[in-house]
Amino acid sequence: MAIKDWAADDRPREKLLRRGPGALTDAELLAIFLRTGTPGKSAVDLARELLDDFGSLKALLSADQQRFCQGHGLGEAKYAQLQAVMEMAKRHFKEALQRGDVLSSPDITRAYLSAQLRGYSYEVFACLFLDNQNRVIQLTELFRGTVDAASVYPREVAKLALHHNAAAVIFAHNHPSGIAEPSLADKQVTEKLKQGLALFDIRVLDHFIIGDGEPYSFAEHGLV
Repeated sequence: MAIKDWAADDRPREKLLRRGPGALTDAELLAIFLRTGTPGKSAVDLARELLDDFGSLKALLSADQQRFCQGHGLGEAKYAQLQAVMEMAKRHFKEALQRGDVLSSPDITRAYLSAQLRGYSYEVFACLFLDNQNRVIQLTELFRGTVDAASVYPREVAKLALHHNAAAVIFAHNHPSGIAEPSLADKQVTEKLKQGLALFDIRVLDHFIIGDGEPYSFAEHGLV
């Protein structure tokens, strides 16, 4: 049965407009992006098939062009459209943060960092440099690979912070496994950086771990 023949309450687009995007399943959100299905399959049926094929929505969104285009009903046009949508989201969150104090916009800060780091298949450790009014100066990737206290140099981080005239920083890194829980190394790295930056009166406001769900905040758990 075509989606247009479904009850109005079950149609993804109408459901989104009435209840908001948070009320939709991954398949329903993807169906809206796909717009149409294929012969014998509605857009929702196709979306479910694609999620089974890729394993998850995250895997589909982070797939490279070759893998993405192998999906049934997908192709270069859909890939380009998806990349444009994701880049617009990143720029939206960045502009929103630059207009105000990040501490007054915790949800936008989380969304921005998630948009920037969630798609990587390897760990990326980044730093959000802030001015004395907690406004964003720049997000910089510090290193890539497994987080290890031995590979983090507070002096180099401090040098970058001083270069940007930053008064505070927020660290963030992703866990490709999707599990947003801090390891012992994560805690050691954070403490090492906090102590090193304190020598220059640069505050560490938070450290976010980006996984599949809600980012883990060190500040909210009393770890900074």
